[in-house]
Amino acid sequence: MKNRKFGIGTLVLAAAAAMFAGIMTTAAFDFTRTSEAQNFWKESSEKQDAAFTPRSFVELSKKLAPSVVNISTTQVTRQRPFMPFPDFKTPFDEFFGDEFRKPFGDGHEFKRQSLGSGFVINKEGYILTNNHVIENATEILVTLSGKDKLEYTAKVIGRDSQLDVALIKIETDEELPVAALGDSDKLEIGEWVVAIGNPFGLGGSVTAGIVSQKGRVIGAGPYDNFIQTDASINPGNSGGPLFNLRGEVVGVNTAVVAGGQGIGFATPINMVKEVALQLKEKGAATRGWIGVTIQEVTPDIASSFGLKEPMGALVSSVVAGDPASEGGIKAGDVIVEFNGKRIEEMNDLPRTVAATSPGKKVSVKVVRDGRETELYLTLKKKSDGPEEELAGKDSEKGKGGEVEAGLGIFAADITPELVKRFDIKDASGVFVNNVKDNSPASDIGLRRWDIIKEVNRTPVKNVKEFKKQMEAAMKKKVALLFVKRGDNVFYAAIKVKEAKPEKVD
Repeated sequence: MKNRKFGIGTLVLAAAAAMFAGIMTTAAFDFTRTSEAQNFWKESSEKQDAAFTPRSFVELSKKLAPSVVNISTTQVTRQRPFMPFPDFKTPFDEFFGDEFRKPFGDGHEFKRQSLGSGFVINKEGYILTNNHVIENATEILVTLSGKDKLEYTAKVIGRDSQLDVALIKIETDEELPVAALGDSDKLEIGEWVVAIGNPFGLGGSVTAGIVSQKGRVIGAGPYDNFIQTDASINPGNSGGPLFNLRGEVVGVNTAVVAGGQGIGFATPINMVKEVALQLKEKGAATRGWIGVTIQEVTPDIASSFGLKEPMGALVSSVVAGDPASEGGIKAGDVIVEFNGKRIEEMNDLPRTVAATSPGKKVSVKVVRDGRETELYLTLKKKSDGPEEELAGKDSEKGKGGEVEAGLGIFAADITPELVKRFDIKDASGVFVNNVKDNSPASDIGLRRWDIIKEVNRTPVKNVKEFKKQMEAAMKKKVALLFVKRGDNVFYAAIKVKEAKPEKVD
């Protein structure tokens, strides 16, 4: 099985995509169940850590390699028969119906083999790996690392596609070596780590490197918080363990950058612990929902909201009837603390909510109008459904309208014709006909067909009000715009120059 690959463009765009991510979180593990969890997997104590101090990677490899397994899977796919113009109806269809097409057949099935890695966490045969290693597999074979290379058929116990984690199980009378799970929160940048896995089908491969960075967001999912390492991770390493020098699993190797060298990513083991028990008991992770859309707090936005520094998660919209709305959270609030944990940056919020069970009442601190306020809300379970689509529409450039000098925005009143053409449900605000290239507006990502609804927290119903508020914003040097794009809303801070609006044809 190949590692999930992410191009450099994906990494750059990940932060922008996260601006509009609704907080759909995994309320996966109640820490009151710590003892139950530790009965399921093995965790090293400080005493055990001190007892094992390897003098070299040789000792480390000998101790750890037996707990790592190779995983091979078989997927059956169907190749449709070639038919020119398959949707084209012929005169024969009218008389013979499907009988005419039967000679072409239903296509051919063929099997595809793929490889991955995993590691044993329980002597009863429970193994952790990546979801993408075993997804859609009709057969899963696990090969142990011992000299006899014993092979077993595994069954899927549970999987979580959002975190890309799966729990599988084999039945055996063998005494299975178990990998101890560590504390990934204690991992330090620059710390030595070791990856063991099955790269390119070469089982039992050991590579070493350091932790290059923590908390990486690469656009893989809503809970991105990857450990970046330069220990070699290649196709086939997916699902294998990342160990620290105390012999503890600190991460699950998950992804690589396409074409990159020395850039691999592992899911922190603490996040995996949050779902592992639920995968065993329920086969899936329970997802919680607070019902807000969030975005990054940039320095300009921080200044506009009266924050001393850019921190927290800016709420751009609140779903009516959901926990955030019922708890009193409003669009424009900046969440700086959730359930006692400070929210340093936007991506902290989904991860923090992820460790909170549905039904639990939590305190949330928000900054509103420059003052910190404490609110309370109760999480609820989120029903499964499609994720939001945030694609902006494209069309011909708008002509006419007015442009605010120094911004690059062509704006117009929302007319009945625009309401009908673009299916606009709320006609308040100004319609962005066009955005000048290389302008302040384009620099912050403003697009044609956006609707500007507020300037510096003041609603604008038409171009006249928009111009008035923009003139006032000139004195502050920064205009905080509240923008609606399709069914989504967000804030954008734009630096303005003192100039008078000018007419354009």
